[in-house]
Amino acid sequence: MIQAEKELLRLLPKVLRARDFHLYLENGKRLTDLWLAGGRAVLGHKPPKIFRELKNAAERGLFTPLPHPMEKRFLKALGTLFPDCAFRIYMDHGSLRRSLESSGYTAPVPLWRPFLPEQEKSLGPVFIPVLPWPLGPEVLVLEKDLDASFPPGDIIPPVLLAPATRALYDLAAKIREPNYRRYPRIEKALGGEKSLWHRQGIYLTTEVAGEEYAALFRCFLEGGFLLPPSPEEPAILPVAMSGGEEAKLALLLAG
Repeated sequence: MIQAEKELLRLLPKVLRARDFHLYLENGKRLTDLWLAGGRAVLGHKPPKIFRELKNAAERGLFTPLPHPMEKRFLKALGTLFPDCAFRIYMDHGSLRRSLESSGYTAPVPLWRPFLPEQEKSLGPVFIPVLPWPLGPEVLVLEKDLDASFPPGDIIPPVLLAPATRALYDLAAKIREPNYRRYPRIEKALGGEKSLWHRQGIYLTTEVAGEEYAALFRCFLEGGFLLPPSPEEPAILPVAMSGGEEAKLALLLAG
């Protein structure tokens, strides 16, 4: 995260609690989160099943990066989203990037985002999925014929793998649901020729950058919504919003 992005996040009052798709602030107000940790909270903050898995693994003391059956379960869960692929898992993004360098793979590596099925045609042989678990791990998805070209990944503590595995199964189930939440007011607000926003599924992108984006960030923050700190990241429409929240967001998007 670059300095300009950190400065935008510093504009927020202290966040005391995060639940579902909201952030609860020290000043007593609530924000609707359109950043969602860069998409890692696309299922919401504090999903109960996921935190139960974290608690169970923590109670067993599984904090150390040692071999454990949970790695196999995590890879099996990845296979539900990406069948017939090979995987590498890493402790963090830096480790993933070093692995790419050591493999000699120099092509751009795109991001896979949930709820965008049409993106699969343009992903290519190697991509990084944005997974719904803010504590990691990082994953590289490979076509199977590239499997031998990449060094092994990291050994991940089971306390991180257990909730990540649960999150993957929850995400796969959510993707299979036929009727994802629609927002008619927002669709109408985005229909104007002068709209700054482009929508793909639940993701909103803009070409606004620099100081203009910083002003947009402040405007949304004052209106009760948290945008991503970087214009290169999409804003994400939450699974659940009240009618009042939708109406306020539609006004901001139209303005």
